[in-house]
Amino acid sequence: MNTTQFSDLDFKADIKNNLLANLESLGYHKMTDIQAKSLPYILKNQDVIAQAKTGSGKTAAFGLGLLSKLKVKEYKIQALVLCPTRELAEQVAQEIRRLARFTHNVKLLTLCGGQAFAPQRDSLAHGAHIIVGTPGRIQDHLNKRTLNLTKIHTLVLDEADRMLDMGFYDDMMNIISYIPKQHQTMLFSATFLDSIVKMSASIQKKPINIHVESLHNDSEIEQRFYEVTPPHLKIDALKMLLAHYQPESSLIFCNTKVQCQEIARQLKGNGTFALAIHGDLEQKERNQVLLRFANKSCSVLVATDVAARGLDIDNIQIVINYDLSPDVHIHRIGRTGRAGKKGTALSLYTTHERHKIELIEKIQNQMCHYDLLDSLEDKGIATPPLMITLCIHAGKKNKMRPGDILGAFTGELGIIGTQVGKINIFDFSSYVALNRKIANKVFKHVQNINIKGRNFKISTL
Repeated sequence: MNTTQFSDLDFKADIKNNLLANLESLGYHKMTDIQAKSLPYILKNQDVIAQAKTGSGKTAAFGLGLLSKLKVKEYKIQALVLCPTRELAEQVAQEIRRLARFTHNVKLLTLCGGQAFAPQRDSLAHGAHIIVGTPGRIQDHLNKRTLNLTKIHTLVLDEADRMLDMGFYDDMMNIISYIPKQHQTMLFSATFLDSIVKMSASIQKKPINIHVESLHNDSEIEQRFYEVTPPHLKIDALKMLLAHYQPESSLIFCNTKVQCQEIARQLKGNGTFALAIHGDLEQKERNQVLLRFANKSCSVLVATDVAARGLDIDNIQIVINYDLSPDVHIHRIGRTGRAGKKGTALSLYTTHERHKIELIEKIQNQMCHYDLLDSLEDKGIATPPLMITLCIHAGKKNKMRPGDILGAFTGELGIIGTQVGKINIFDFSSYVALNRKIANKVFKHVQNINIKGRNFKISTL
């Protein structure tokens, strides 16, 4: 089918009008490449293996597919989506819920590690239609017999290559053994490595191979590779890149958590507002790091690949590969240049890493662009981030809502609404991004804030 219009797709007559109206209200005016190439086959219940990067619209592709054949009156689990991380699972779940607004009473549950098991068990006891989760926690529920997959008609493996990288192969195969043989399998991966092809052969039936022409369009992401030679060290080269490009937001990838911590430490010592995220962080620490990066109170995030999985933050200006890693290069640079905006991906390499560039060129099917460190202009230390994050020591359990917090800051404290940024509310704490110019003044004079007649302590992160 050669079309970009959702209205041309073969949705069931009884849901088509409401589904299309909902898509229009959500801003889905025409299909992306991956949607246009996969949805006609998905709606015919065919297995699909698709190469799709983050931000390509793949969630809507498989989400519409599984929703189109959901029998809402049958309160059984009919679709399962497996994701590599809790963060990605939550984002996928949120998007499917938005897509499901065209019909009533669709129940979706997220089952991920890092969350209490008992509430998940209790929710499952009341039934659901769709499960989105991570392999480890899904396996836990199967082992404890709190999850029944015998009515599944649709299985989605999202970012399957990353799940394999993270060692979930056995869990995935075991989970699939609980699903009826007659089901549709949609496998999405940023790369078609041998391991993905072999997995597809073992779990799919004559899958349709969907391949989007360009992995990263040059008009979306400008890539540059810089060779680091003596007397420069990589950390010196990194500081040179930041001093030249002066990004408001940059994501730096390295291969180990020790490197993450050391690079962040050295950048802080150089006056850069940098934070590190890696596998050793507690969930609360991880949440705080991610929200500070997303709300513009931290301009540089140093991350390992596993820690960054599921990271869905718009407007990342620059991705920097401190270490080259061909297998995940496409995943990494796909964090910038999203939603039609221009992005920049910079990569450092040493003489010993030149063979990795050859692999990257092969994977991307295009030559890499090389540049010289000596051509970079030192524009000095970047200006501080736009925002500062304040923590209110109360959250969902205190019935805190974004409107209440915004009202308190604009009412009691007299702050202009445009000076308040993102508001994130967790169970026992809430975080508010305030313009840096006023945040320090506010905190100097206010250690408590009155919200709906109650006083709550506030502090800075």
